[in-house]
Amino acid sequence: MKPPPLLLAAALLFWGWQTDFFLVSLLLALILESARVTKARWEFSDDDFARLWTFCTLLFLGTAVYAFTANEGPSHYLSFFENPTPSNTSGVGNASAQAAAAFFRWLPITFFLFVAAQTFSPRELIPLNTIDLIMRLRWKRDARLGRPLPPPRGVNVAFPYFAICLFSASIHEPQPNTEYFWGVCALLVWALWTQRSVRFGSVIWAGALLLTVGLGFGGQYGIIQLTGYFGRMNPQWLSQFLHRQKDQSQSRTAIGSIGQLKLSGKIVIRVEPRIGAPPEYLREASYRQYRQPVWLAGRSREDFDPVTPDASTSTWRLIPGKTNSAAVQIGCYLEGNSALLPLPETCGQIENLQAYSMRKNSAGSVRVEGPGVLEFDALYGPGAMIDSPADGSDMNVPDNEMAALDQVISEMHFTNTNSLAARLRVVNNFFQDKFTYTLWQPRRQAASTNETALGRFLLQTRAGHCEYFATATVLLLRQLKIPARYAVGFSVHEKSGAGYVVRLRDAHAWCLVYNPATDTWQDFDTTPASWVAEETRHRSTFEWAGDVWAWLKFQFIKFSYGQTHLRKYLLMGLGPVLLLLLGQILFRQKRARRRAPGPTPVPVIWPGLDSEFYQIEKKLSARCGPRQPNEPLAGWLERATTAPGLQKLRPPLRELLRLHYRCRFDPPGLSAEDRAALRRGVGRLLETLGEN
Repeated sequence: MKPPPLLLAAALLFWGWQTDFFLVSLLLALILESARVTKARWEFSDDDFARLWTFCTLLFLGTAVYAFTANEGPSHYLSFFENPTPSNTSGVGNASAQAAAAFFRWLPITFFLFVAAQTFSPRELIPLNTIDLIMRLRWKRDARLGRPLPPPRGVNVAFPYFAICLFSASIHEPQPNTEYFWGVCALLVWALWTQRSVRFGSVIWAGALLLTVGLGFGGQYGIIQLTGYFGRMNPQWLSQFLHRQKDQSQSRTAIGSIGQLKLSGKIVIRVEPRIGAPPEYLREASYRQYRQPVWLAGRSREDFDPVTPDASTSTWRLIPGKTNSAAVQIGCYLEGNSALLPLPETCGQIENLQAYSMRKNSAGSVRVEGPGVLEFDALYGPGAMIDSPADGSDMNVPDNEMAALDQVISEMHFTNTNSLAARLRVVNNFFQDKFTYTLWQPRRQAASTNETALGRFLLQTRAGHCEYFATATVLLLRQLKIPARYAVGFSVHEKSGAGYVVRLRDAHAWCLVYNPATDTWQDFDTTPASWVAEETRHRSTFEWAGDVWAWLKFQFIKFSYGQTHLRKYLLMGLGPVLLLLLGQILFRQKRARRRAPGPTPVPVIWPGLDSEFYQIEKKLSARCGPRQPNEPLAGWLERATTAPGLQKLRPPLRELLRLHYRCRFDPPGLSAEDRAALRRGVGRLLETLGEN
């Protein structure tokens, strides 16, 4: 069955109108309708149709992958499986819906080439075995083994393509009107009217169709009303399930906690130097006020100022006009799509950063919102910093810590140490000589009610992790009237290929010291250098396997967020394959292939095709007119025998039709006796028809 003229063109235009692809749909419709004007036809073989179907299948899979990755589907699913919070669940649903919408909206484009091949081919039907891979493989196997082949079956792909156009047209923005509904109804009535059965009158058929349309409209109206009802409901009752982001204005230390500090070897940052040596530290934030066991940002908590990128670029200038002598590429995760960036402390400019927004504060923190993973270039060098100069809040010391600090200062013996560098050297030597690094804190009985965890570290245990050393150093310097701040971030030290990897166990705390001579802050780390070896000593034997998985995960997430060129390379790699298939189909030369002749396939005769009853059907068709399409054989016989002189043949014809149906459709078929009866009855009726 062929679709009526202009039906496919109308369906394509309707799809383009609903999905905002009207120019594309107009071009496709003109190409299909040009087949009615031009007489040019291409003689496509079965193998050509099979290659075209393979081409469309590859295009189908390629668009699916592209739609899924373009809408950040992989990263949302990965986040969901790692942390199945309501927020991540919502992200998975949104990404899946957006990817599916884009994919289904492109289906008419994806399969257009196959439909165009049928349109410009002299064939009305395309062999089904060119589409069905299983059937194709069975045919090739049977032909190779010399088995009988079933009769070929064909399919007109115009109607399936028509259905695809209507389905893809439904993927559009919600509309307040019913244009889509009435458009689909008009196209379906147009298509079904030409294929209606003659068994039912036009009035009955039209009435059934109108009833169906009415029920469909009522159902659509009900769904719209129900959707509006739920949309008007107050959704705030869901707020109790939402994930609350961690407050970035404070750093809670493990000072005072007992037991082993657990560390992870998970890779969280990748660093690759571009110009110069890599930075020793990547700072995320600094804090000013200490209230055991928490460091607070103080007035820096709310003083974030926006940073705008250069026009039409991904360059963000933290310090305009600064000359940066070094550069490093940093790749990191952005947990919750909003977090602090790990940066060199003197970073003045960030390039190739695909972020949504950026803010900086006076404590040297840079906060961005963006995709789940970022890869950018940080440019830095000596000179200006985004940190504010020292003020009174950088000199505060808790009263309950002063006694221990004064006792330690008296032990240091500051003599002839008036310069800042000399004082820092004394403090550093004191910690390096008299303290040790450890991740274990035993349970100890407090000597007095006024004893603090930091005081016990300074006067008794003299062993702890970086948070102890950084906190003690900051408060000691402040007690010496030297402005200082508590900094947190990561230490960069582990080489990996051309760059460095930073693990969770490389998270570090150190001291920032204000230098009034240069009006800048400088790093000052008194933690014993053995801390790196101590933390590495606890790593797992199979850490390398986790590193491989972390690298694959990082590349995959970068790909899903468009942070790499892999998607472009994928499409570039798929293009030549598709062009090669088209070249083989359209421009291949016919070549004689020298092959040994194989056995000639023996055609299969389907049961009942040799029934003698077909002779009667042929005779009656010539006399009373042919059977109409979709008209049952029994109904046609009743109509044919109404002619003058044939009414008396109705009973024997019914008996012969019963035997014919058994011969055609009954699996056991007819017995020899019944087959002989069919043959004799047909002979007698033919003689009677000849006499009449």
